[in-house]
Amino acid sequence: MIQGLTLKRVIFAYTNFWVVWLLIHFYVLIDFNIPIEIAIIDALISQFFFLLVSGILFVTLKYYQPTEGNFFYLRIWSFLIAIGATAAIYETLKVWFEPNLVYIEFLSDSLIIRFLFQVVLVGMVTVLLWLMYFTSLDKSLNERRKRLEDAAKEAELYNLRQQLQPHFLFNSLNSISALAGSKPELARTMVQQLSEFLRHTLKKDEKQLVSLKDELYQLNLYLQIEKVRFGHRLLTSVQTNPNCETLLLPVLVLQPLVENAIKFGLYDTLFEVLISVNASCKEGKLIVEITNPFDPATSQAAAGTGFGLDSINRRLYLLYARNDLVETFIKDNLFTARITIPQL
Repeated sequence: MIQGLTLKRVIFAYTNFWVVWLLIHFYVLIDFNIPIEIAIIDALISQFFFLLVSGILFVTLKYYQPTEGNFFYLRIWSFLIAIGATAAIYETLKVWFEPNLVYIEFLSDSLIIRFLFQVVLVGMVTVLLWLMYFTSLDKSLNERRKRLEDAAKEAELYNLRQQLQPHFLFNSLNSISALAGSKPELARTMVQQLSEFLRHTLKKDEKQLVSLKDELYQLNLYLQIEKVRFGHRLLTSVQTNPNCETLLLPVLVLQPLVENAIKFGLYDTLFEVLISVNASCKEGKLIVEITNPFDPATSQAAAGTGFGLDSINRRLYLLYARNDLVETFIKDNLFTARITIPQL
């Protein structure tokens, strides 16, 4: 469908072209010593049929868009229209000025030239109208393709998040079940914390950007739950530059990384483990590092990696179209996952 603004521009441009060609036609006839009254009528009748032909082409191309293979038929159609227009102009002018034998002779002598001009003009209009419809159709297809791509991205983002949440939820419910008999107060506390965490989680959109301050608040709710699960074994350190707290990042992007750090830092030891979260900002970017210790002798081969990192890497790619926003480092039995969030 041609958009209103594009159609208005086409009509405006075509009107100017029609007026200019009308004047050219008139002055050419004057140059051949045709009386002014006859030249005006000749020009008006000729351009009227040209305008009519343009309307026919406009309607034709509205319902028929030729492909590369059958564009030949459009050229034939334009040629036949040019023949029809020339014949209509000739017969109309002949009947109109029938008593004027001098003009009728001039009309007959100029028939071939009139036909060639009709071929050129009709061909130009055909090409311009086809380009207009093709551009409009191409734009419409691109917009539809973009909507489909956006819908696919949203579905994938939702799917990634849905895969993360049940994993954490099941672990929490198992811990609550284990605490219910031996430590009911801790179980009750954990239920309240889990409820608060889910309440904030469920009301957020997958594509929503939140401030670092809000994201750290949500992360603190998660860590409180995990501390009930692991007790004194889990130590945490969260440090951030106050100047960075208003910077934006995707909602719930830190929790999977911290969960990954807990998994590979805490599951293979009975001792206390410190999980560090450090946030800084420079050059218009928010940088967050999550560090966990690991023992190469007992940790899995891909220590510190897993679904959490893969999902975050994929999610950031979908949101920012970049593959370099997630990095990992290993140094002195410490595994660090770093994410860089551009500030748009």
